[in-house]
Amino acid sequence: MQEFYKKALLALISLLVVDALLAVFFVYRTFPTQTLLPAHKDGSRWHYGTYSDVSTGGASSVRLHDTSRDRLRFDFKLKDVSAYPYVATDLVLEGDKGQPVHADWSRFRTITFVAKCAPATSLLMELSTFDEKLSKPGQYATYVPPRAYFSCSEQGMPVTLDLGRLMIPEWWFPARKQDLALQAYRLDKVAKIMFGTSTVTPRNVDAYVEISELTLHGRDYRYLAALAALVLGGWVALGVWFFFAYSRALLASVNSKMKINLPIVAYRQLTLEPYKDKEKAAVLRYIASSYTDPKLDLEAVVEGTGANRYKINEVLKSELGMTFTSYLNKLRLTEASRLLTEKSSAAVSEIAYLVGYSNVPYFNRLFKEEFGCAPKSFRMMAAQRQQPELPADSTTPEPLA
Repeated sequence: MQEFYKKALLALISLLVVDALLAVFFVYRTFPTQTLLPAHKDGSRWHYGTYSDVSTGGASSVRLHDTSRDRLRFDFKLKDVSAYPYVATDLVLEGDKGQPVHADWSRFRTITFVAKCAPATSLLMELSTFDEKLSKPGQYATYVPPRAYFSCSEQGMPVTLDLGRLMIPEWWFPARKQDLALQAYRLDKVAKIMFGTSTVTPRNVDAYVEISELTLHGRDYRYLAALAALVLGGWVALGVWFFFAYSRALLASVNSKMKINLPIVAYRQLTLEPYKDKEKAAVLRYIASSYTDPKLDLEAVVEGTGANRYKINEVLKSELGMTFTSYLNKLRLTEASRLLTEKSSAAVSEIAYLVGYSNVPYFNRLFKEEFGCAPKSFRMMAAQRQQPELPADSTTPEPLA
């Protein structure tokens, strides 16, 4: 059984290690993140651009700083020349050959960043998402523009925007001849991100905006469900393996115990051998003939044989290497194992009484310590072990007269 327990412990440790690795992998997949600055993945990159109200007759200015770092910064100055002055900086996604490409953000739920600006104000973040029915590739004015406003300060403010709750501006619907109630948009083809001023941005002052730590965050609980299924399957498989492996190991252990106890099974023959020491023979015979008596103890053997305690213990130690109690229990339990095998109709309590135990729970405990299983389990395994395996054409022989 020791070998089995070692294998079971190794299997348990292996399963725990595998579960831990699976948990790390699936939790990572459940909560994906993607950093957007300074560059994108898969050979694509951001093309930085700026625009202002100059195209509509305004005089606002904007200047983009070095874009090689992991932040986006632009200086600007809104001027009250046009009715609606504005400036903006956008990040357009391009392929390795400069062609416009679309990113799939459908697995992400939020976008986070740190917004720093001076003076403090409210700004705008807008996405351009491609719609097969409305948009023309590369013509971003035809893309759906969901947006959201956020605040910034000179100290820097952490911003979290829900990508599923952005709003499409009202002016876009009549411009594209769309129903104002159709506010749905998709994030599977995002072409660019734009950061710009709002109607409350201070005018006629030098200002700047800095966006850093621009990151997408997602949640996909299907991976947690898959993790739960895999972990549960692993533990069920371990349980099934443990049950069958334990049964086989226990059966092998019982067989081993039976082989070890073969000399004890033959205790009757042992005690009838002609001993030169008659007192030794008397002790062995007395114990062999009286072990089924529930009242048998060392004092009873002393009275029944006339030998002293020292002589009895010396005989048992020299002949069998056991104490009186150990030898008595060995005799009783070995006989009980034989009766359990041969008397299938006898109850366990009846067999306990037959071999000298008046306390059945005590007998069950001793039997389990000796054979590694309860008496009922021992009987079932013994029956399985002794089932004959006859050829298909064999017949039962007639009993001898």
